[in-house]
Amino acid sequence: MTIKFPKISRVVSILFLTSTLVLSGCTEPKPVNEFHETVFTMGTLVEVTIIGEKEALAEQAFTAILDDFNYMHNTWHPWKYNALKRINNLLVTGAKFSLAPSILPLIKKSQVLSKQSQGLFNPAIGQLIKMWGFHQDNLDEIIEPPEDEQIQAFLSDLPSMSDIEFSNLSMRGTNKNIQLDFGAFAKGVAVDTTIEHLKEFGIKNAIINAGGDLRAIGNNNGRPWRIGIRNPRAKGVFAAVEVSGDESVFTSGDYERYFESDGKRYHHIIDPRTGYPANKTRSVTVIHSEAGTADAAATALFIAGPEKWPEIAQAMGIKYVMLIARNGDVHMNPAMAKRIKFTIQQPAIKLSKPLK
Repeated sequence: MTIKFPKISRVVSILFLTSTLVLSGCTEPKPVNEFHETVFTMGTLVEVTIIGEKEALAEQAFTAILDDFNYMHNTWHPWKYNALKRINNLLVTGAKFSLAPSILPLIKKSQVLSKQSQGLFNPAIGQLIKMWGFHQDNLDEIIEPPEDEQIQAFLSDLPSMSDIEFSNLSMRGTNKNIQLDFGAFAKGVAVDTTIEHLKEFGIKNAIINAGGDLRAIGNNNGRPWRIGIRNPRAKGVFAAVEVSGDESVFTSGDYERYFESDGKRYHHIIDPRTGYPANKTRSVTVIHSEAGTADAAATALFIAGPEKWPEIAQAMGIKYVMLIARNGDVHMNPAMAKRIKFTIQQPAIKLSKPLK
């Protein structure tokens, strides 16, 4: 998904509903050892909750991860001038240039995940994202989708993450259409980075909820963290899942960023094979230990659709998946089915074979 990156600012803590929700038990009194703050960064509200630590330590840790978010916000923004923009300008030349330490980990990990997903997760299609208008903050400015001829011309020389080559301390691009946009990955990596920073402070129980996509460590005052999954076609929560230990829950949905033209809605999750928004899925929820992997997998499985998602999930090492198809059918693997608790009348479930 393409992420909007407005200027970072600290705001008053509030509850909010997005693709995945923390059901925080707001009727209970707030424990004295619970620290809770919200910041607006990387285009979304990021809620930070720390349990069981002294306020001074929690405040110090929160200040540190604000610096993390600020750095990533400034460095990974997909369409402002920064380190990523510089790399994109150099990749299209085909010439060698020095490695960029701030972007290199994103590229390397994306190359692995893209290969595992058979190219369904493809951060190299930034030009296609821009063609659709999803590179901007204000989608109201989009009047109509791109011409099919323009899309087909791009697909005739489709870039991929394998079009970035490394040699010693240099790198280069081998496709003139390549433009990196880590919108389907950067938020997850940001959550991973900040969680690891909290661990360095010795914090054992915390959750970072970035616009509804999250990673949780430990527990919530002795209880599992209870996470709600948004209904993609109505208000409210569709189902809930409990997590504890160290797990990430990420959801990709067709309701998150979209525009309408001539009565038809076009969402932001573009299928690299067709150049058009993927059209077989409403939402996909993934549970994984790494938020970055969960973020990329949710996008890839959304594009894969009801028929192909088990194959892609298996290749990406994903063990828990729930996919809601365009027709409303709910697809899950058996391990996920054991964890999901529906908050509405339970729909018919289509179980896949177990994922190893």
